Amino acid sequence: MNNNLRLIINNIKDKKLEEKHFFEKEELKIILDLYAKMVSQGSWKDYGLSISSKQISFSVFKNSTENALYRICKNFKPKNKNLKYLITDINGKILKNSFELEPLLKKTDWKKLT
Repeated sequence: MNNNLRLIINNIKDKKLEEKHFFEKEELKIILDLYAKMVSQGSWKDYGLSISSKQISFSVFKNSTENALYRICKNFKPKNKNLKYLITDINGKILKNSFELEPLLKKTDWKKLT
């Protein structure tokens, strides 16, 4: 019998690591609610997710063949608390930023944002 094998159940450390490197359930709900609203208005047509060790971003497209219009980003280790959530253009220029996602997205006038 091998004494080096262990059964690990509900490994909290790994669970916290996963949550840090993706959008949390409530964050994703807020983003997808906005996406559904913008699709119904005809402004957005497609989306994509990009994940790195520093950031996750939700990119929105007017057409699936074009470049992204915007990226809604979450920084995992922001240098400043106001840089936790960002709205950037395709070149990475920060258009808006906040330490809270929901107010950032609700207060943004997406038609005037460029």
